[in-house]
Amino acid sequence: MALLLGLTAIVLGAVVFRTVGSSIPWYDEVASVGLAWLSFYGANLAALKRAHMGFPGLVAKAPPALRTTLFLASEVIVIGFFLVVGLYGYRVLDVLAWDTLVALPAIHLNVTQSVIPISAALFILCELLSLPMAWRKMRSGVNSEEEEIEAAIRQAEDDLKEHRA
Repeated sequence: MALLLGLTAIVLGAVVFRTVGSSIPWYDEVASVGLAWLSFYGANLAALKRAHMGFPGLVAKAPPALRTTLFLASEVIVIGFFLVVGLYGYRVLDVLAWDTLVALPAIHLNVTQSVIPISAALFILCELLSLPMAWRKMRSGVNSEEEEIEAAIRQAEDDLKEHRA
């Protein structure tokens, strides 16, 4: 939430300054870094809620033995991918340690790019924390997409009842 509010304040402030004939020289660079941070950390929230892209319907419809294999394979692939991203994201920080933002030379690129290994580690943590619930759903054949659709329909029906009352 802090990233979203900060990014909004920077962009709105830049618009106001530009409207009055002055511009902030660093806003576009900081805003693009903020957007990247928001995207990376937002992906972690999606991972914790198991809301990232996947094929839960395909897995839920598979026979139990194949379902388990598909689930485990997907977990190994996702966690393995983020291990590689985190490792190489960390290695890149040494390369970027001497480079700075163009408009704000006091900020080193290894600070701005630290989002990559940090968010990779957080993504793995979120996957592991949500794994027991996902395992239970997979074992029982629950399709999380259908579950979300049913919840949205129930919410819409409740809202409609409340509106009519």
